[in-house]
Amino acid sequence: MLGLLLLQVLASCLWLGHSEVVNSFDRCPQFFYSGTFPNGALNPKNPARICQRFRNSYHYATLYDRDRRIPVYSAYIYQPVEEKRPRGWWFVEPQLTGKCNLNDMETESYLKDKCKISLDDIKKSQAVRDDYRGLKSLVHGHLSPTGHMDNDVSKMATFTFTNIVPQDSILNNGKWRVYEDKTMKKNTEDCTTTYVITGAVPGNTYVSDNRVNRPSHIWSAACCLGDEEPQDAWGAIAENDKNQVEELSLGELEERLTELYGGTVTLFNNACPRK
Repeated sequence: MLGLLLLQVLASCLWLGHSEVVNSFDRCPQFFYSGTFPNGALNPKNPARICQRFRNSYHYATLYDRDRRIPVYSAYIYQPVEEKRPRGWWFVEPQLTGKCNLNDMETESYLKDKCKISLDDIKKSQAVRDDYRGLKSLVHGHLSPTGHMDNDVSKMATFTFTNIVPQDSILNNGKWRVYEDKTMKKNTEDCTTTYVITGAVPGNTYVSDNRVNRPSHIWSAACCLGDEEPQDAWGAIAENDKNQVEELSLGELEERLTELYGGTVTLFNNACPRK
């Protein structure tokens, strides 16, 4: 009996040692300026902190809401490369199932074949392909955008259901895309490194038989470094049913999010300018 108990403890330790779904972002702090994470005001009741790993490398970090099946935010370093949008697969996070100790994101079919996990088991903790089929006026809204990644592998890694929300299609293809493609390019011209956190405020409605939350707002914040110190910061927010994007200072965005989340929100290290 004692031997069996020791084996169970050892198995638990091995699971924790290999997991990329983590209790904190200490395994991938490089995606947050000065290793400072957003404060707990954004935390959902049932969170998963994911160091988004694909092909043995980390590409960004995501705080995921298991209950609403959407990401709260994704954090990354802005490194855009103008290349053709990759065509690939949609991934899920194996470790959210609690039944498969694979480090990298994988496809639903791979999990079913490799780990013998049913689709119903995958669906308990996260969104899947079926949730985004047949949606009217909504599309896959990336929080860490494909166009802000610097290589094909990183671009492919954005195609995971732990990085997307149901986003208004007109907004996604309209003013939000202008912000992602043009405004960010202009704002970062004098930056040596730009840290970005993009998130979604949970809404009051759901899609896919009440499985996946439809956010009320999409928002994004950036902290721009000149040489090694922050020299600028800014934010943007959009209601998820209008083709309008409001550009704000970082401080103004944090104030707006404080109202929406009902608790004081801090997104970046205090060195990032709020005005």
